[in-house]
Amino acid sequence: MKRSILVGMLLMSGFATQSAMANADLAKAKNCMACHAVANKLVGPAYKDVAAKYAGQSDAEAKLVQKVLKGGSGAWGAVPMPANPQVSEAEAHTLVKWVLAQK
Repeated sequence: MKRSILVGMLLMSGFATQSAMANADLAKAKNCMACHAVANKLVGPAYKDVAAKYAGQSDAEAKLVQKVLKGGSGAWGAVPMPANPQVSEAEAHTLVKWVLAQK
């Protein structure tokens, strides 16, 4: 019994890691990583900083999906974020959920 629980936990952690990697791969594929990094500010803010800023906000995902799709300015300084027409709405939700999960 204990062994099956351990195996289940290991499998679940593997799926979580694969999911996190898949979302990082999506961010690379959609050119998000040209301006952003997980831990460090580049042109735009670090994803961990975005996650910290929007932590606990119930409308964070909806707000950030719109920023990904339509672009925005002023939230992180003078450099505007361009619109991303190469990103579908479903992909934007996936990316934003991944960004908001960063620590």
